[in-house]
Amino acid sequence: MSFDLKDLERRMDGALTSLSDDFAGLRTGRASVNLLDSVMVPAYGSTVPLNQVGSVTVPESRMLAVNIWDKSVVGAADKAIRDAGLGLNPVVDGTNLRIPIPPLNEERRRDLTKVAGKYAEQARVAVRNVRRDGMDALKKMEKDGEIGEDEQRAWADDVQKLTDQHITRIDDTLKSKEAEIMQV
Repeated sequence: MSFDLKDLERRMDGALTSLSDDFAGLRTGRASVNLLDSVMVPAYGSTVPLNQVGSVTVPESRMLAVNIWDKSVVGAADKAIRDAGLGLNPVVDGTNLRIPIPPLNEERRRDLTKVAGKYAEQARVAVRNVRRDGMDALKKMEKDGEIGEDEQRAWADDVQKLTDQHITRIDDTLKSKEAEIMQV
């Protein structure tokens, strides 16, 4: 049995992908279709993501538009967006919702950078957990006699390098997102 470093890398990349998705949902003062990804709408006897009851577009930099496909869901979608905690107030126009994106104040920007920091820390923890799994597997392989001590140490160094690279990428992504949030 050989050690699968590629699998660890794939799992660490998953933590970065998840972080990017989390960051996409943070409001930076500019309109983004990803801003409404977390909005869940009660419709058809269950709760579904907003993008399953309508299409989200960005007609201009500070405006989102949602075209609801079923007229009976417009009120529920309007309420779901208002209650999502994003600070957005849709304007209903038939089956369309126009959502102006208000500029962020300084306090809200600071709050968003704290949220971004929490997301980054969750990603770091996920990467470290993958590292721990890899190190545990290496120790077990050495204990079972599948690899020698030198080989185990070499693989452990590779796992640590991979971990350090991913932590650096997370930190760089966080710095970039914080700069985007704080820019006026």
